[in-house]
Amino acid sequence: MGSRKKLMAEKHKEAKKTISFASLRNIPTSPRKMRYVVDLVRGMEVSKALATLKFCSKDASNDLEKVVRSAIANWEQKNERKAENGELYISRIFVDEGATLKRMRPAPQGRGYRIRKRSNHVTVFVDAKTNEEK
Repeated sequence: MGSRKKLMAEKHKEAKKTISFASLRNIPTSPRKMRYVVDLVRGMEVSKALATLKFCSKDASNDLEKVVRSAIANWEQKNERKAENGELYISRIFVDEGATLKRMRPAPQGRGYRIRKRSNHVTVFVDAKTNEEK
């Protein structure tokens, strides 16, 4: 690795130490279905987001709730204190496409229809509100 590349890698590593995030990979739902739920909680306060996810009827909300709780725990671990009510918010959240399992379904006249079983990766970034943002 070149020296310039190594310096940038170390800089990214240091920046990552201050950011609290959590990710869940290979969730067996399609990214489109997960994005519907993610759009509900984007930019919300963490307590409101957890309440929204708890009462959401979509099945993907259970997996997303798990990731948000993990991100909160990671923030508490890095800052060595408990998060107060209304202090944390979801700063960034995104869904990426995961691996696709390709299956065949029998079709008429000896053909086969392809079934794509999609999966996704969810990443949640949590940050504390400053006095100016409150």
